[in-house]
Amino acid sequence: MKITDVEVIQFRTSRQGRGETTSSIIRISTDEGVRGHMPGGDKARVEGFFKGLLVGEDPLNSEKIWHRMDQRCTTSRGQGELDMGQVDCALWDLKGQIAGMPVYQLLGGTREKVEAYASTAPDLGGPEVYTDLARSCVERGYRAFKIHANIFRNPHTRESVRQQPGFPREDVEICRAVREAVGDDITLMLDPFGVYTLEESLWVARELEELDFYWLEHPMVETRVEAYRKLTEQTQIAICSPEHVGGGPFARAEWLLQRACDMVRTDVNYGGITGCWKLINVCQLYGAQCELHYVGAPHLHLEAAAPQATCRYYERGLLRAEIDYEWVPPHLTALADPMDDEGFVHVSQEPGLGIAWDWDYIEANRLD
Repeated sequence: MKITDVEVIQFRTSRQGRGETTSSIIRISTDEGVRGHMPGGDKARVEGFFKGLLVGEDPLNSEKIWHRMDQRCTTSRGQGELDMGQVDCALWDLKGQIAGMPVYQLLGGTREKVEAYASTAPDLGGPEVYTDLARSCVERGYRAFKIHANIFRNPHTRESVRQQPGFPREDVEICRAVREAVGDDITLMLDPFGVYTLEESLWVARELEELDFYWLEHPMVETRVEAYRKLTEQTQIAICSPEHVGGGPFARAEWLLQRACDMVRTDVNYGGITGCWKLINVCQLYGAQCELHYVGAPHLHLEAAAPQATCRYYERGLLRAEIDYEWVPPHLTALADPMDDEGFVHVSQEPGLGIAWDWDYIEANRLD
């Protein structure tokens, strides 16, 4: 079997609360008619850069293809790393179609459902807004709740601001209110998205330790590895990072070596399923957790393939009171991450990634 084409399908769809938008899907085709798909992909980069690396290759040799893509991204100063990850996910969907198995079973498989946490949108308002959302999430079934507080908006004037400076005292006020609202049995986390200084991060970490928060995620700009090492060394709460550092699993393995984090953070935009799986196994060997960032079928399959002690949670969001997360966009026939009443997301048992595309809708709304 050989890869014959790599293309990006662009189409009109709609997003809840935002009206019509444009979306895209990477498609990898073979000479035997089997295809793999993954949401996303920049058309110019995928068809102009990565296509030439894949056409003519056996899709089952995804490790060979991954290293070739990684080398090309490295020599081009990391350009296309996001698209590389998405192409790799499409390859895994293709391999699942060939094998007639879901991706998590191809990787090994440990479980069919993963505990989810509710992940809020940022800048929702004052503590009362977050406490109301936290209570509704607990009623829905979530047993864990992550706060994105004041990141791009001044909480006093409501004016837009750059990422820094942060508002650590106002953020801790929200965290304290949420803990009081949901009680001691709900797991809580905070993600400030890099807005704090080292001194602010140390202060926030110690406040969160008193509130029994599970982790503090990405509190500082992630180019400050030495600052992260000092923060990790001087605090008890788990520091979860790096979230947005280029270099895929290689860079994150270095963070572990430097003891700049307690938990490693990554997603398929930094190495695809192949890169994430490499990092997950490194974390397992060293007894560290590898928590995957944000939503998506690839993350759910990776987590279902990994032990709970290494990948505990699936991030579900970003949530706000006026958004119905159970809403299915028109280009799908079902959600990729359906959650039960006990807060567990169930992985698809369909071949590949199991994304329920509505191809009639997509073809009727194609832009290319």
